[in-house]
Amino acid sequence: METQTLIYLFVSASFALYIGIAIWSRAGSTKEFYVAGGGVNPVVNGMATAADWMSAASFISMAGILAFAGYDASVYLMGWTGGYVMLALLLAPYLRKFGQFTVPDFIGTRYYSKTARVVAVICLIFISFTYIAGQMRGVGIVFSRFLDVEITMGVIIGMGIVFIYAVLGGMKGITYTQVAQYCVLIFAYMVPAFFLSFMITGTPIPQIGLGSEVADGSGLSVLQKLDSVLVDLGFTAYTDGSKSMIDVFCITLALMVGTAGLPHVIVRFFTVPKASDARKSAGWALIFIALLYTTAPAVGAFGMLNFIDKVDDTAYSEVDEFFPLWESNGLLAFQDKNGDGRMQYRPGAAFEGKPEYTGETGASGERLLANTPNPDSENEVYVDRDIMVLANPEIANLPGWVVALMAAGGLAAALSTAAGLLLVISSSVSHDLLKSTFRPNISEKGELLAARVAATVAICVAGYLGIYPPGWVAQVVAFAFGLAAASLFPAIFMGIFFKGMNKEGAIAGMVTGLVFTFGYIAYFKLVNPAANLADNWLFGISPEGIGVIGMLINFGVAIGVASMTAATPPEIRRLVDSIRVPRGAVEAHGH
Repeated sequence: METQTLIYLFVSASFALYIGIAIWSRAGSTKEFYVAGGGVNPVVNGMATAADWMSAASFISMAGILAFAGYDASVYLMGWTGGYVMLALLLAPYLRKFGQFTVPDFIGTRYYSKTARVVAVICLIFISFTYIAGQMRGVGIVFSRFLDVEITMGVIIGMGIVFIYAVLGGMKGITYTQVAQYCVLIFAYMVPAFFLSFMITGTPIPQIGLGSEVADGSGLSVLQKLDSVLVDLGFTAYTDGSKSMIDVFCITLALMVGTAGLPHVIVRFFTVPKASDARKSAGWALIFIALLYTTAPAVGAFGMLNFIDKVDDTAYSEVDEFFPLWESNGLLAFQDKNGDGRMQYRPGAAFEGKPEYTGETGASGERLLANTPNPDSENEVYVDRDIMVLANPEIANLPGWVVALMAAGGLAAALSTAAGLLLVISSSVSHDLLKSTFRPNISEKGELLAARVAATVAICVAGYLGIYPPGWVAQVVAFAFGLAAASLFPAIFMGIFFKGMNKEGAIAGMVTGLVFTFGYIAYFKLVNPAANLADNWLFGISPEGIGVIGMLINFGVAIGVASMTAATPPEIRRLVDSIRVPRGAVEAHGH
């Protein structure tokens, strides 16, 4: 069977499965819509959490960054995994005991204030939109290549599918859909990795393959070979880092802490029957997540070796068919600067901007570009970082069914996270703004309707952001984490561990943290991108890592304001004590 036919088959089969599950487990009440009725098994919930957690950024972008940035990209691995552990141990069980559905619920009740709740909703919507823009761009890339449409069209198709199962099914539909998506995405990620590892090192297990010798008789390990290949072409060695220690530390910490404040993952801990199950499902989720995260460095390294081997110094007329296929979507391009018809892959950009074709073909059959060549670089190949994982099976000439599996997996990853985020946005609007703040008398039917309308509006905004994305996928996501770190995390953390934190302090902290971090990112990324150099950064910290400073400002302002304003009411202090006392323990008042 042809590869394209297989792709249609795999993708449509997986979608039929998701939509079937969504219809089978349709939400009947608001409790089912928000938290799946609170009766999900910990192992199942662990899988759903893992699918929710591993977004298009983990699946599509992370190995791509590892392939092109090498050692520097390890901040993503450390930050995201470390943050998950922090969330599972420090926050999840306490929030579960507190018994509120959403983060604004917790903040509104703990800080006894409607204003605090509204500020939390604003932070949440801000973070979720930043994050979802990255997912939608991922969906667009996958659809555009595998269904052979424009990226814009790809995003629109993706919007339609998410709409069907997020708006109909709610959290109950999403939980069971995500279990299916986890199975599809992990299988799709691991199978090509086994193949690649076996082809390059003779060891089928990628985690071991990464440290093994290359099976070409050179006696070099995979990383030594990659270092020497890259250095020969004029790149820096793969295992050398260029970032400063403080920047690596701050980006890792911002990703960690931001993770721990991520709304759509926290909600997952309310879908299990009791607090001890929240810990168990966190443990299971960690195992399921580690499968992908320990494989990513191997996928990045093998992919880079293969790519250079197949592309560099190859005549365009003889290159494998993956090149023209990805070229037609503008994600790979070749500009023959020296006119020898062979592709030179070197450091630096081949030309300015993204590829724009003239519609004519050159002497070797390559598509001619309208872009101005970059005179400072001998590089003739343009490659979009986000294609590395998706293109791997084709670059390595793996069988057609592996390529088809990859298409299904990439979509599963992006769609599962997009659906989780849409649910957070819609429940923030219907539950936190309407029901708990502005219209307390709204009926359950009215609340469900509001949630569905909010989800629909959110999908349209997300689609727009996916079509005109600010930056590439993983970078956009890194900003969402920075904003979460600077705004929500300190309020949640102090709400659990610091009885003296009052509403004035929490509100002041959230606002200053969010405004500072957003301002810093917007200045270097939107207002004055030319100034985005290490010399101009505050303490040498890049926009990706600035969330850490935002968080410290948030803590400082909150504690300062709290010490100068009215103390926390006694009933709130008792509430905070009761969250932290294990159930069944006798209170320490000498009863």
